[in-house]
Amino acid sequence: MLPLSGSAPCSAAGAEEAGGHAPGGGKVLPVRTSLPKETISLCPECLRTISAEVFEENGRVMMRKSCTDHGTFTDVIFSDVEMYRRMGEWYFGDGGGFSNPVDGMGKECPDRCGICGVHSTHTSLANIDLTGRCNLSCAVCFADANRNPYEPSFEQVVEMLRRLRAQRPAPAFAVQFTGGEPTLHPQFLEIVAEARKMGFSHIQAATNGIRFADPEFARRARDAGLHYLYLQMDGTTDDVFMKLRGKALLDTKLRVIDSARKAGLRIIFVPTIVKGVNDHQIGDLCRLAFEHLDVLSGISFQPMTFTGRYPDSEREKLRFTLSDLSGEFSRQTGLTHLLEDWFPLNAAVPLVRYAGAVTGNVAVNHACHPHCGLMTLLFVGPNREAVPITRFLDLRGLLGEVERLTGSARKSRVKSLSKMRALQAFYRFFREDRAPEGLTFLRFLKTLDGFAEKKYSWAGKYDGHTYKTFYVLGMHFMDAYNFDLERVSRCGVHYSAPDGKIYPFCTYNSGPVHRHRVENPIASS
Repeated sequence: MLPLSGSAPCSAAGAEEAGGHAPGGGKVLPVRTSLPKETISLCPECLRTISAEVFEENGRVMMRKSCTDHGTFTDVIFSDVEMYRRMGEWYFGDGGGFSNPVDGMGKECPDRCGICGVHSTHTSLANIDLTGRCNLSCAVCFADANRNPYEPSFEQVVEMLRRLRAQRPAPAFAVQFTGGEPTLHPQFLEIVAEARKMGFSHIQAATNGIRFADPEFARRARDAGLHYLYLQMDGTTDDVFMKLRGKALLDTKLRVIDSARKAGLRIIFVPTIVKGVNDHQIGDLCRLAFEHLDVLSGISFQPMTFTGRYPDSEREKLRFTLSDLSGEFSRQTGLTHLLEDWFPLNAAVPLVRYAGAVTGNVAVNHACHPHCGLMTLLFVGPNREAVPITRFLDLRGLLGEVERLTGSARKSRVKSLSKMRALQAFYRFFREDRAPEGLTFLRFLKTLDGFAEKKYSWAGKYDGHTYKTFYVLGMHFMDAYNFDLERVSRCGVHYSAPDGKIYPFCTYNSGPVHRHRVENPIASS
């Protein structure tokens, strides 16, 4: 799950619009959503930065780039140009970035990373790799698990956590432990407990679930402070698991769900989607999740990224884009419209920015690039009937109005009046006659409060005051073929690494792959 925001006392002004300056002093690269456009990418062979053109061709959005030594490369970015354009319409400016960046001013982006003053998005979700070991040998793996003997000590992990809490203008509040398989670290439970002690309010593990199939281990993890399992869940039949993970795992995954239920943990399904292998089970995964709504919070689909060399023709067959995801989900479930019910992950930016204006705090926003990911939010009734939020709330209209109100809220001395105006805007754009059964305006507001405070979603005494929600998310991490610095400089998913630096996800795992340079010395020692 990607938390939307955190906040801190107002001590630094953020870069609110494209082309501004981040608190670290660097010039923020502009977001350009019109086509055609020029951007900066990488040569997939030598990884040098090269210029690239993004353009429309036959209803698709393509990237073409040429390296003087290795020739021309072409790849599809979005398979539906209309979806690309619509996502761009939800761009509301950049976030604040860091007032204490670790490294430089981004003059050598993405080679000199760590994180620099040009980066315009604060950490929304922090990753810490606990080990390179794994109890599976998967065909698809960011971390080269089992070929990488990397495993930091407890003290090194604690230092990485401290670095996240030292971020300004606000400490990171959400951490995910990754690997390899993070539960194989001999001090996994102690590390989780230390994260809770440090004040992280959102703690999750990216896991294959094998150890969590043991109810006792799941209970101990929850007692230590773990909240969520970011559970690798590629399909609903064992033939899919055999192809992607090399083992029949369906029964294990179902036991994980039962263990999580007993322990009080929540689960997000995380399917890696490979075209022609499991894209036909997108709807089945949703239906399986709906059978366990007391435990499942959402699904985070991740289209496969490419490592190594792939000819254009082979990538063409295998590439699965975000617009493919929204289309397949809509067709296989009938729950959403291909275009109307999806929005980018940065959609909450105006709401968080407004909250900062009213409270006097700097809002730490998940202001990623509008083409990094997309989502839909389903409100699920008592009989499992699901209605996208966009059916009963004019979300785009509301966000535009909230954005307009932010300026006056900053100037207003009567903050209660500003809050009343926002409440009126919510009421004006809410359509109760189109909402699912039992979702009144008051209950809708309490449900939104649950996203911000967690008290409504975790404390049993609030049962019945909120409405069950289920999010469907698509995160398309980049590879060397579709790498775009415009996106990288706005990444909100970061790695805290043992070399003392913070890295965006798509520079740590792809493109320059800083992971190898950072982790190999520890692995050799």
